[in-house]
Amino acid sequence: MKHDKVGSVMTADVVHASYGTPFKEVARLLADHRISGLPVLDDDDKVIGVISETDLMARQAAAPDPLQGKHHTLPLGPLTRGARRQAGKASARTAGELMSEPPVTVYAEDTIVAAARTMAARHVERLPVLDVENRLVGIVTRRDLLKVFLRPDAEIRTEVVDEVLVRALWLPPRTVEVSVAEGVVTLTGHMERKAEAEIAVSMTRQIDGVVDVVDELTYRLDDTRIREEQALHGAADDWLRGL
Repeated sequence: MKHDKVGSVMTADVVHASYGTPFKEVARLLADHRISGLPVLDDDDKVIGVISETDLMARQAAAPDPLQGKHHTLPLGPLTRGARRQAGKASARTAGELMSEPPVTVYAEDTIVAAARTMAARHVERLPVLDVENRLVGIVTRRDLLKVFLRPDAEIRTEVVDEVLVRALWLPPRTVEVSVAEGVVTLTGHMERKAEAEIAVSMTRQIDGVVDVVDELTYRLDDTRIREEQALHGAADDWLRGL
């Protein structure tokens, strides 16, 4: 089953900074291009860090208070690693001093699903995209990844029938009725085994653009108990051979 790759939805023309880019230039790049973050590259076009609006805010928060006429101060006592990093950003003059590292990245050949999981797990809104030599080739945002859900319902239905029912399960196309509305796939029909019905539902969920799957499949034989008994027998045989 084919999944769309990150390279198909990424933006290739990437606004970026180098280690020595001045702080004000970074702020100007973000403002002029109306973006909320950018990667920082070395001389070999490899990503060494990323800068977000949050990093700039940390720097700005350390500026003198115009009403109080003084800097904000950090609490006394030993600093944690995170606090030391924030303290360093407070006096940052260049992109290299301001950036967060190590950068969270993806590859152009990664699937959109994998990129979305990385983005959710690491709580980031954009990911620099690398080629096989780890050089920057693009950037992908949450909005880019959401484009997969704009696939037409008819296109999703065709993939369910061709890839799941025919190629994977070797079923005649009309064995299962497939309907798609706003990305929600409904599977209706009678199958031979419960395992086949479970596979059909599971594979359909993995198709790009599927929002949800409504399972209305029935089956003649519940083969899950048979598989459980086979697994138990296999474990028992292994135990006996170990005596």
